[in-house]
Amino acid sequence: MPDFSDQDDFVVKAGKTSVRGRLLAARRALPEESRRAAAARVRRALGDLIAAERPAVVAGYVPVGAEPGGAGLPDVLTRMLHPDGTLLLPVLLPDLDLDWAEYAGPASLTPTGRGLREPSGRRRGPRAVADAELVIVPALAVDRRGVRLGRGGGSYDRALARCGAALVVALLHDDELVDELPAEPHDRRVQGVITPAGGFVRVG
Repeated sequence: MPDFSDQDDFVVKAGKTSVRGRLLAARRALPEESRRAAAARVRRALGDLIAAERPAVVAGYVPVGAEPGGAGLPDVLTRMLHPDGTLLLPVLLPDLDLDWAEYAGPASLTPTGRGLREPSGRRRGPRAVADAELVIVPALAVDRRGVRLGRGGGSYDRALARCGAALVVALLHDDELVDELPAEPHDRRVQGVITPAGGFVRVG
């Protein structure tokens, strides 16, 4: 019997590439005023979620370009946390896995070659994300099953495999919560999304 698994994988990967291109183009086309307004609404909804969940440790990220939440998201998250709370931010490793370090203010962020800004403090190791009770992740889209479409490097799929019982939430623009996305077996799902218009929505 013929084995169609390789062909099926190709179709899924091609589908992801097509969707990524469309979503990235839509984000680039967003006017700056729309980006700022969307970031403010996403942050408000995130603040409500943190107030309800009261996590002691949050794993977040530093948005770039038109990513929801805006570049100042780490400072906003720090103000939302309990004074003894900890915000962990990712450090991209050469193999595209993620290490983690505590956020210590804007001066602690260092620009990197991929346009990212990463914390310069002591690294806690890839398994540090398992300490987080709330994990906030970037995404280009999420579907109603919780399938997350990232940029294709697999960094967050590996990180989320270590998360245990943490609530994993993706930040999206409106129209990026969709009915269905192409998915592969290794894709790690999220439990919720935040969009500017819809606020926090559970998925999966």
